[in-house]
Amino acid sequence: MKSNLTAAVFALTGWIALAAATHAAPPISITSLLEEMVDRDHLARFPDPAYTCRQSSSYDRDAVSPEQKGSWFANWDRSQFIRIEEKDGRKEYVMHDADGPGAIVRMWATWHGPHGGPFSDGTLRIYIDGAEKPAVEGQASKVFDQGVLAGPPLSEGVSPKTPYAQRGHNLYLPIPYAEHCKITYSTDVPVDRGAHEGEALYYQINYRTCEAGVPVESFSMEKLAAAKLVVEKVNRELAAAERPSDPSWKSASLDAELAPGESSKPVSIKGPAALRSLEVSLDAKDVEQALRSTVLEISFDGEPAVWCPAGDFFGIGYKVRPYRTWCTAVDDHGHMSCAWVMPFQKQATITWHNVGSQPVRVVQAKAAHGPWTWDDRSMHFHSTWHELAKADTHGKKEMSGQNAFDVNYVTVEGQGVYVGDTLTVCNGAAAWWGEGDEKVFVDDEKFPSHFGTGTEDYYGYAWCRPEFFNSPFHAQPEGGGNLAGGFTVNSRYRALDAIPFTKSLKFDMELWHWADTKINYAPATFWYARPGAAANVKFDPEAAKATVAKGRTDLVPIFHADGAIEGENMKIVERTGGAAQVQNADFGWSGEAQLWWMDAKPGDRITVEFPVEKTGRRQVLANLTKARDYGIVQISVNDGPPTTVDGFSPDLKLELVNLGEAELHQGVNRLTVTLTGTNPAAVPRRMFGLDFVKLK
Repeated sequence: MKSNLTAAVFALTGWIALAAATHAAPPISITSLLEEMVDRDHLARFPDPAYTCRQSSSYDRDAVSPEQKGSWFANWDRSQFIRIEEKDGRKEYVMHDADGPGAIVRMWATWHGPHGGPFSDGTLRIYIDGAEKPAVEGQASKVFDQGVLAGPPLSEGVSPKTPYAQRGHNLYLPIPYAEHCKITYSTDVPVDRGAHEGEALYYQINYRTCEAGVPVESFSMEKLAAAKLVVEKVNRELAAAERPSDPSWKSASLDAELAPGESSKPVSIKGPAALRSLEVSLDAKDVEQALRSTVLEISFDGEPAVWCPAGDFFGIGYKVRPYRTWCTAVDDHGHMSCAWVMPFQKQATITWHNVGSQPVRVVQAKAAHGPWTWDDRSMHFHSTWHELAKADTHGKKEMSGQNAFDVNYVTVEGQGVYVGDTLTVCNGAAAWWGEGDEKVFVDDEKFPSHFGTGTEDYYGYAWCRPEFFNSPFHAQPEGGGNLAGGFTVNSRYRALDAIPFTKSLKFDMELWHWADTKINYAPATFWYARPGAAANVKFDPEAAKATVAKGRTDLVPIFHADGAIEGENMKIVERTGGAAQVQNADFGWSGEAQLWWMDAKPGDRITVEFPVEKTGRRQVLANLTKARDYGIVQISVNDGPPTTVDGFSPDLKLELVNLGEAELHQGVNRLTVTLTGTNPAAVPRRMFGLDFVKLK
């Protein structure tokens, strides 16, 4: 009898174990992570199994503490590694080294070659679970965005219009690992953090770490091949970024004419449910001002959750620019939409406020909503906004960053997940505004678990580039203000690289400008949180009401030399070699711009036209740029005798050069520049820069 009972107990125990194994959650894998990436509901529930999100990067290791102001803004954010290993006769620079279970969920990089020249494009290796042989090995560019692991948009460089060597390179394909992951970089040229002799590498690696015991199916090229159809499906979904729809969803609509200072009638929706999409158009005499002064407010279950100007909420700041991401979109007609999932238990209330001084019509405002099962992991969606108006930047004096300062995007107390932000800037100078790095502190960390390498790097691009781009999780609808001054808007949205926090999150971004100027700097943030969470950013109707800066002259005056005929305004009528463009920067140029010619060969020439009001013999003066990479040229006016100018200077400077007297004609005249050689001490880029011409 005893033996039969024992056998029955063993049988029952075995059945229970088998049942538990049968119903256990499947392991985390390439496929499960990809499916999570395109599951819009997933972000609205606190992660289970729990994970932390951290970042490995090439940030300057001299930055050790906020209390050490002299080093906290250190800026050699390149070629900084965990250590250097010797393997098979080569050096491997270790970029990332973390125990699992976990997954790489985003990688970004760019390269910088000797003296600003082409990059070396070294070898990237990813070692999984302590294996001696890398699971991934290949040229970095091919791994990041040339199809070794996946096609676009999971793997792509930012903006086809940007020269390849100046692109940010993004990889969103998840790489899970059960025990350990190490990522290294090797190159045949010297690696130094200043790129004085060899290559410099900038990189960011976002990764998850799960609790011990969470099952993970580690990455391999064979498993990636087996997941090919899923990879292709996710790429198609991400590229299309279609707005979700369901016949069972209902829609709450609003069309309203809002007088100055007026608010719409609140739209209330009963729960439990979830907002599935929001869309709206704004009609006003001054649409740009309306995008900033028309504010979206949403409360969930009686708690304020969203207070954000419409344009910032939908990712365009205050200028209509068509673009499309996984989360937000704006069409050619300025119709704005978002696909954030926003659950609530009892009630959602949506209100539009016109805090400006002009009438605004809210057109085709719709809120699609559908069923949601509220549970103890469900979270409310939040958005905050604030602006530093006409902030003094004080300029980049040296690499110590002594004049940089941290801007707090938001600090949240509670439990939640950070999922993205939009930064709207009006830049008061023709110089780069975003040298600073992001610093994200999670759950009262003393040192940030995310420390970046530059504002543009955080937003997925590189080298201050102004070109338009939009990808599923990062976008620059307008970047004209990056180097020329004026308006720029950047967005980053997070899926697998969302940042969970159990007690608090503090997001800071360094504001570090190349110039002494003023800047309008307005971050909008997006995050989920359990009920009861609170943020330090409060509603600010006065800031949203303020007149938007439509150009840099709304912030600061621009210097123009008296009587100058600006080089950047001259028409190029002939160019036999090299590349020419307008260069904008705050280097003392009149109009903060010059005509820039570079990489020509001896014998090449460029001819430009400039206007003259009256015929006569005049003395011609040219304000020219000199620097270490400028060449030797001969300059002639209307085919007159040439003047030889050596453009080399150890330091950048401007020099007013007398080109002699010339017979000028009423109307169009010509100035021809011929490259003759290079100073032996110069870097051989053979540049030429014309700031302006003056006539006496």
